[in-house]
This record gives sequence, C-alpha cells and structure tokens, in this order.
Amino acid sequence: MKFSGVLIGSENPARLKEYYSKLFGKPTWDEGENGYFGWQFGDGGVMFGPHDQVKGKNREPGRILWNLESPDVKGEFAKLKAAGATVVKEPYDPGEDSGMTITTFSDPDNNYFQLMSPMDAEAYERSREAAAAKR
Repeated sequence: MKFSGVLIGSENPARLKEYYSKLFGKPTWDEGENGYFGWQFGDGGVMFGPHDQVKGKNREPGRILWNLESPDVKGEFAKLKAAGATVVKEPYDPGEDSGMTITTFSDPDNNYFQLMSPMDAEAYERSREAAAAKR
C-alpha cells in the first residue's frame, strides 16, 4: 500500500479554496462545479470538498493535522504568513536540540496543518535521551 493523500470535507469548500489558493497558488486539480479541489505535494496530496456530514468549524482541530515538509521551515513560514496564513504556533523545536522545526497554521474551518523540517530520526532520539537523562 501507499498513502496518497487526505480529503477534508467542508460545509463551505469555496472559502477554503480561496484561503489555500492564497498560500499555495492555483489548485493542482479542480473539479469546478463539483466543489472538489486540491494540491499535490510530492507523492501525496490534500483535497477539499463538500461533505453532507460536516457542519460549521472543526471543534477539535488538533485531532487530525496534515503536514508539509521543508528543509527551510522558517523561510516558508515567513512566506505563508505574508500570504495570509493564520498562525497557531510560531516555528519551534519539538525537543531539546532535536534538529527539527515545526510550525502550525489553521484554515477558516479551523483545521490545523503543519510545516515541519525533514525528520532526522537519530537526532530526534538523541534529544529524547538527553531530555530523559535530565529528569
């Protein structure tokens, strides 16, 4: 199996299309009148569209977060923020000197997405071990 992407339902997908288009440009695919659209990022993608079981804003935005990866999180963060992204959390290191940087954004439906640096599993494990040794 291969993970190919995620579909996010909305009561108002047009509002999400406007928001994400400011951040990522014209959608990679757009089904027009059906209301489905999305962007391809590497091998995976994120798609949005209408869903009859979705009403209003997401009451639990931290339940599912979709992620984008970049070696320049701070630079991409600045670009997304300048384009109008709603910042939930400024860039931060999730551990002590883990070598990673993560930042979190929110869309108009209150769905969270993150921008993160590529994971260096060895550096992350070393930071976890160092933190545990301090306890």
